[in-house]
Amino acid sequence: MKKLILLPGLIFLCSCENKKKEPIDVHSPTDTSQQISSKDSLNKNNSPQTIDEIKAEYALVNNQLIAKKLDSASFDYECDEVSGNVVYYSSNGELKSIKHFHGDSHFSSVENYYLKNGKPFFVFQEETVWNFDGGTPEKPETKDDVEEKRFYYINDKLISCRDKKYTLRTINQSKPENVSDGESKKCNDTELRKTFEVLLKNKDKKGKTDCIL
Repeated sequence: MKKLILLPGLIFLCSCENKKKEPIDVHSPTDTSQQISSKDSLNKNNSPQTIDEIKAEYALVNNQLIAKKLDSASFDYECDEVSGNVVYYSSNGELKSIKHFHGDSHFSSVENYYLKNGKPFFVFQEETVWNFDGGTPEKPETKDDVEEKRFYYINDKLISCRDKKYTLRTINQSKPENVSDGESKKCNDTELRKTFEVLLKNKDKKGKTDCIL
């Protein structure tokens, strides 16, 4: 978890007030989804209507992010002991993706919203809690309990969500890619939707600001 906390710190240092082109860490709608070319993406004005179309639209945005073809703008915020960072990715003025990080000393959450016509069609959320797990004072060992959640939307309605949990340790680490995800029995995006609306309202902020949540 220490590494996860440090990485967003680097993002904070690179936070920009002017728009720039910048990559983002992205996650496939499914662990086993195949590479889909941009030719398979939907018509510009159409929203995904099936899981396959969600994958195709995700692939298009993903390719643009990797190729650094999207403009980005970001800001940082502070809420008591919680630090946050938000990055907005757009093309020709149209918002394509939002990445939101927030965390404290032992917890972090990263949400990636993928948008079409201003509405999410896929959201990836990763929550991590870390604790000490043995070792010595000179060389402590830690473990990260990670939960990944994937939310799928059609016409702004949540149609499916999947999740998986795994633990990462300083030693004897398991490989997340070897852990399969499954249909979530608690498919609830209420808090995600609230956060998304707050992020939209604050998309013109720059630099550092007070708590937004």
